[in-house]
Amino acid sequence: MRWLFFLTPPADGAYNMALDEALMARAARTGDAVFRVYGWSSPTLSLGRNQRARDCYDTAAANDMGIEFVRRPTGGRALLHHREVTYSATLPVQSADEARSAYDFINNVLLAGLGRLGVSAGRPATSTALPPGLRPCFDVPAEHEIAVDGRKLVGSAQWRRGGALLQHGSILVHDDQALISRLVIEPFADATPTAATLADALGFEPSSEQVALPILQSLEEAIGLRVEAFAIGNDLYPDVQRLRATYRDAAWTWRR
Repeated sequence: MRWLFFLTPPADGAYNMALDEALMARAARTGDAVFRVYGWSSPTLSLGRNQRARDCYDTAAANDMGIEFVRRPTGGRALLHHREVTYSATLPVQSADEARSAYDFINNVLLAGLGRLGVSAGRPATSTALPPGLRPCFDVPAEHEIAVDGRKLVGSAQWRRGGALLQHGSILVHDDQALISRLVIEPFADATPTAATLADALGFEPSSEQVALPILQSLEEAIGLRVEAFAIGNDLYPDVQRLRATYRDAAWTWRR
């Protein structure tokens, strides 16, 4: 399996989700794996694939705050993409066991990359699977997720279909997740816990490029090979444009 690395500029939520899904389909066709690092052109609340959301959020308040909505192809809870760095990994897999192995591999690359950056992170022994609900993704670390001093730093989710896997997630630079409590129609019973951030751990705000480079170096170390840069080809454009229309469709965003 050949790994490629893809650093992309900020884009809207529909494009980001469409590109991730298109890369997943490409992994099934070609056998290539792509590790992508990217950002968002405006604050966006991403909803989990099967998360209940219809009539749960104050869309007028979100509009006043300049926050958009998109529903992810992956599961999990809502998270706010704002001052953070997002990653995705798409690769061919054929079984649930391979998906679990891929999750461990990707998280090990992330942990090593964060270590190179100067962040002392790990996987809390007390983490657990999160039940569905409107509470934010960064409330507490889910099982095997990456945290600093017990507070979640990286929130991740997977989706497997058609012989390929998509895993993507958010690495917080600053903690804006409490803003989600201002968007739900029914207030949370408890305040949103403070999440870990790169700014707190490092004492400065790293750019996407500064986060991407040590991840790339750690990926190369993990596979023992040089990883080339990925560039979008003509084979990907039709898929991205078709899927972008789906992710912009309110029928998908508010499907449940």
